[in-house]
Amino acid sequence: MTIREALQYGADVLWAVPDPRIDAELLLCDVLNMRRMTLALNAVQALTDEQERRYRELLSIRLTRKPLQYILGTQSFFGCELRVDARALIPRQETEILCELALQSLQGLQRPAVADLCTGSGAIAIVIKHSRPDAAVWATELSEAALALARQNARQNGADITFAQGDLLAPLAGRTFDCLVSNPPYIPSGEMDTLQPEVRCEPRMALDGGADGLTFYRRLAAEAPDYLNPKGKIFMEFGDGQAQDVQAIFDAAQRFGSLRVHRDLYGQPRILEAALGFA
Repeated sequence: MTIREALQYGADVLWAVPDPRIDAELLLCDVLNMRRMTLALNAVQALTDEQERRYRELLSIRLTRKPLQYILGTQSFFGCELRVDARALIPRQETEILCELALQSLQGLQRPAVADLCTGSGAIAIVIKHSRPDAAVWATELSEAALALARQNARQNGADITFAQGDLLAPLAGRTFDCLVSNPPYIPSGEMDTLQPEVRCEPRMALDGGADGLTFYRRLAAEAPDYLNPKGKIFMEFGDGQAQDVQAIFDAAQRFGSLRVHRDLYGQPRILEAALGFA
């Protein structure tokens, strides 16, 4: 079987999953230790028997709808290579916007203090520390398993982050920050079983946002001001169709000077910026 034949075979086998051709390419890249752009240049190269066996094995695993990232074990995020597995949510491209906004808010600040809440794989905290080495970065996570993964990712990416196990802001008692960042669970509980099979493989704790998906935003609106410096801001990702509800929750808190909704790469409302001071 040549590389060209293997790609066609893989796409045919994976016809029922999203993006079968891309998945076939990435799985074959993993088997051959080759970049995607190199596959086409070596299209007539034959796979060894062991490579073909391994490729078929990975295709079979993907057919079970196990997320591709969990199979490959890594995910690129904002220029960082992160280990990912079933202990934590897979970092999404949309969340890179959250990192960009948080970093913009730190411009002009010397040695800013930042906290990433519900850190999961550690992606957001690691990106911020990489981009602002002078920042004191904290990260909290309720799941001990996810926190172990986040620590591993921080070590592998050379990011000096203070991790704390606990519920949302609780581990940060007595501290204040220039910026709080969070991608909290926001899927309504009743919708959990309707999610794409790949998403249902991810930790329920990282997805389930309570009956209406807004539990964590209510908590952040009530609690975050006590953890922010006078001109501090909090940035939060939210789900499709939640922009007005999340903004209304923060409006009702009456503790923020300004609120702003930011859109993602697809033009959808995705991030709420809430500032103690007036923008």
